[in-house]
Amino acid sequence: MSYPIKKSANILLETSHRQRLKQLDALLVQSRVLWQVRAFDCTQLPWEKQFPCLAEKVWSIADADIDALDKAQAKLNADLLPALQRDLARHDFVWQLDLLQQVAPVLTDGHTSQLQHAPQLLSDKQAAHFSAGIKGRKWSQITAFAAQIKQDSSEVLEWCAGKGHLGRLIAKAHSRPVVSLEWQQSLCDAGTRFADNWDLPQEFICADAFAPQQSKLKQEQLAVALHACGDLHVRLLRLASQANTRSIIISPCCYHLIQAEQYQGMSQVVLDSELVLSPHDLQVPLQHSTLANAKQVEYRHREIVWRLGFDCLQREVNRSRRYLPIPSIKQSQLNEGFKAFCHWAAGQKSVQLPVDLDVDLYLELGVQRQRLTRRIDLVAHLFRDILEHWLLLDRVCFLEEQGYSVKLTRFCSEAITPRNSLILAEKTAN
Repeated sequence: MSYPIKKSANILLETSHRQRLKQLDALLVQSRVLWQVRAFDCTQLPWEKQFPCLAEKVWSIADADIDALDKAQAKLNADLLPALQRDLARHDFVWQLDLLQQVAPVLTDGHTSQLQHAPQLLSDKQAAHFSAGIKGRKWSQITAFAAQIKQDSSEVLEWCAGKGHLGRLIAKAHSRPVVSLEWQQSLCDAGTRFADNWDLPQEFICADAFAPQQSKLKQEQLAVALHACGDLHVRLLRLASQANTRSIIISPCCYHLIQAEQYQGMSQVVLDSELVLSPHDLQVPLQHSTLANAKQVEYRHREIVWRLGFDCLQREVNRSRRYLPIPSIKQSQLNEGFKAFCHWAAGQKSVQLPVDLDVDLYLELGVQRQRLTRRIDLVAHLFRDILEHWLLLDRVCFLEEQGYSVKLTRFCSEAITPRNSLILAEKTAN
């Protein structure tokens, strides 16, 4: 296990993207014992001996208070960081923990008040047609994203377009030609029908974003992507920079959806970093949902208890010390009882259950394991924002290395989507 680096004094903050990325990288390397953890594998707090004050603090938190604390990053920091600081002092370690409180102001760039409501780009009648069939808060995300686009006459390339909801709004509201690239033909067909009905300057191209010779990116173009997952938005940034595409606006999402076994850095800072991130590590920034309702939370807790209860059972049957993942389940299965769940899971994983199965015992063990995993995750979530900021700055610094002027901001409030970060890049003149 690697221990934090000893330092004699605080480092003065630098404001450049590269310097901030280096600072975040140093903190993430120092603290990885706390956040680079697979909670379901653990039967005790994995860092308890090194951080006893932090361990005592998380066990003092009532189970009923954990969800609310987990949703409020500022309160989470305020509650846990003093205990962590005491542990660091015992080892004479100094981490730049003030970075944990500086992520949001840097990203919002002082414009938080402008993020509360999505702007109105269409009339109410037009908006009713354009938003039809779009679920939940997606329309608010689309309109907030489209409002970041400047008036111009150049072509817009909509990356991973789906039915082209974003592209059609850009075409209508900004009177700009849009090329929407999507690999599913049925979605292209649906988008084309809408564009034709409204006489929009929007063309659909059915193509694979990962095709070796992807040639839809041009120099005089604006490339946009709203929540293109993982390698899909990384692919866009690489291709756009190769094509010297003049403008890029993206909102990244689902960093863990990568093709490689480990995260492949983009900027030189990250390429030189000690961090080695698995897809599991890349999910940490996504573990911050403010949108789930009470019923969804109840079902989620029940599912985790049952999964961990079954895991305790299979460990005994299989004489194993490793967590056994099982497939996704339907929500309706959570109404059928824990015993039925155990038999289903055993069938999925060929586990021979004992005839005299004491389901109540393993259900209680599942409850205790869940109490543990929630506290492991709570500590890991101290670092979720800076890990996401690290990932965002990796993309920002890569674009700067390719000759772009880049701004990192937010395009909507967190109430609309937690994935509200926006990268705006403009090719600088030679």
